[in-house]
Amino acid sequence: MADSPNPLSGFKDRQELSSMGFMEHLEELRRRIIHSAVSIVVGFGVCYGWHEKIYGWMQAPITNALTAHHLPTKIVYTNPIDPFNMYLKVSLIMGIFLASPYILYQVWGFIKPGLYRHERRYVAPFMASTVGLFIAGGLFAYKMVYPAAIDFLIGYSGQFAPMITINEYTSQFITIMLGVGLVFEMPILIFFLALFGLVSAGFMIRNFRYAILLIFVVACAVAPTPDIITLCLFAAPMIGLYIISIGLAWLVHPAQRKKRAEAKEQK
Repeated sequence: MADSPNPLSGFKDRQELSSMGFMEHLEELRRRIIHSAVSIVVGFGVCYGWHEKIYGWMQAPITNALTAHHLPTKIVYTNPIDPFNMYLKVSLIMGIFLASPYILYQVWGFIKPGLYRHERRYVAPFMASTVGLFIAGGLFAYKMVYPAAIDFLIGYSGQFAPMITINEYTSQFITIMLGVGLVFEMPILIFFLALFGLVSAGFMIRNFRYAILLIFVVACAVAPTPDIITLCLFAAPMIGLYIISIGLAWLVHPAQRKKRAEAKEQK
């Protein structure tokens, strides 16, 4: 009984939401965007102080692959300003990542008035799981998928001398890291869609084969090489995340929450 939603508290929440006018919503959104932008600037400043070490960490996969194939490990640039721009880009991306917990907190603060009070307890799991899954996706790409893809590409082109530029390598690295990190956010997306009753576990199970097709399409878009091994390395964790998301959808869907509440009332 204690865990079941209180209709009166939900009514009060909706009163609180309706009491905010359109201009107040815009002002709230503007304030949170400014706070997020300031946090990104601070994160950028911190990361720029470590830009050489950060790029050394980013360069490790290509350096290891070139060393394994007995090739020169220097990455080249074609314009004197390229290294400076590259350091700015890397520092900005890492600054956004460093500020992401605070940015997510601002996102949660903006959508919180639209939730019932008993739904607001999800703030801590939301913050922890969002950042944790993104880090897990980035580590998975950095430790497993990206090194395997780079090694395959360099080995496949063994009869040629590589001339890898810092701009091309940095763009590819950032695209893959961010792409895989965002893909790992699938359970969070499904959680909120199911929480508001937009998808259900039954719907996801019925459309499982279409989900597999879509996952491989996404893998083709994110993977640096089209070979089947790399595609499977990208797709396998996404399939696992989809199965986990089915369980989350079943747990938080309004119909299931209502059944559990009724069962508690009967006891």
